[in-house]
Amino acid sequence: MPNLVSKEFLWDARVYFEDTDAGGVVYHANYLKFFERARTEFLRSLGWSQRDLLEMKTCAFVVSDLSIQFKRPAKLDDELQIRTTLNTLRRASFVFDQRAFKGDTLMAAAQVRVVCIDPTKGLPTAIPSPIFDTIERLLTVDCPQSK
Repeated sequence: MPNLVSKEFLWDARVYFEDTDAGGVVYHANYLKFFERARTEFLRSLGWSQRDLLEMKTCAFVVSDLSIQFKRPAKLDDELQIRTTLNTLRRASFVFDQRAFKGDTLMAAAQVRVVCIDPTKGLPTAIPSPIFDTIERLLTVDCPQSK
C-alpha cells in the first residue's frame, strides 16, 4: 500500500520476468517505469488521477529532464520500494528525487523534472492552484504517516 511518510512517498514494486533482460536483471529502462508509476501513485494519493486531469483537459504532467544512476542490479522476483521525494516546486514544474531500494540497498536513483502542460496545446502551463497548493504544503509541513 503506498503511503506518505513525512515528505517521502513510498510505493512497492515487484520485479516480474517482463522487467528483466537476457542477463536476468532489471532492464535499465524499466526503472523509469517503476519511477513513473510511483509518481502517478503519489498524485493519486493526493486525490488526483492523471486520467481525470486529462479528461477535464486541465493539465498533463510530462517528464522534461531526468538523470539516473544505476547502483546494483535488481533481479526477478525482487521486492523494490520506490521512495519519492519532492525537491523543488515551481509554478509549472517540479523536481522529484526517486530511489529504488531492495531492503536497505540502493539499486537506482534518479532526479526527474516534471512539467505541467496544456493537454490540448502541448505547451507548458501553470499547475492548477488546488494541486499546486497541496504540493506546496508538502514541502513546508511534515505529513503524518498515512495508512
